[in-house]
Amino acid sequence: MPNANRGAVGFQSTEFEQEYERPSKTELKRQSDALQALGHELVDQPRDRVKRMEMPDDVKDAILECQNIKNHEGRRRQLQYVGKKMRSLSDEEVAVIVRTIEGWKGASKADTAALHALERRREKLLADDKALTTLLGEHPELDGQHLRTLIRNARKEQAEHKPPKAYREIFQILKDLDAKARRAAKAAAGASEDEDEDEDGGDYDNGREDRDDE
Repeated sequence: MPNANRGAVGFQSTEFEQEYERPSKTELKRQSDALQALGHELVDQPRDRVKRMEMPDDVKDAILECQNIKNHEGRRRQLQYVGKKMRSLSDEEVAVIVRTIEGWKGASKADTAALHALERRREKLLADDKALTTLLGEHPELDGQHLRTLIRNARKEQAEHKPPKAYREIFQILKDLDAKARRAAKAAAGASEDEDEDEDGGDYDNGREDRDDE
């Protein structure tokens, strides 16, 4: 006798439906916490970065508003709201945000490494007079006498535990040199790209002229 709970052919209609595995409560909680943390990380970023971030305006506004709140409890509530707005984002929108933040971190690491390199060079200038000779050889436009005075004063500042005025000025000079070198390298790279484009265009034009002669 057919089972009343089964279909006409003797099978439950749901037996052939594709099974759908819903995320567990633990997984949903993990995803929610991750988005909350991502929102908190965005709140901690500089405002100009957040403004340039590719995301829906309502999410961006919530983050910028949170940055303006100084009251502890008010900020805590706004952070919760930011987390709620983050959970409204699509997977693609979240992926864009994550990639952007990773790019920021990569740039920050590179900047930090460059600053450490400048600090090491400053220490060499204070420890070894030959380091100044090397620096002046690389940058003959520098005022050697002024640098010698700064190095002498910086050594005195350290020995007498005085404010590091000369010490900081040396670093600023090195930093300016580094920035100048970066600009020059960037300009050279741009010029190289322009030359490559001109060469490609020239080949194309020559080919066209050859065809015209034919």
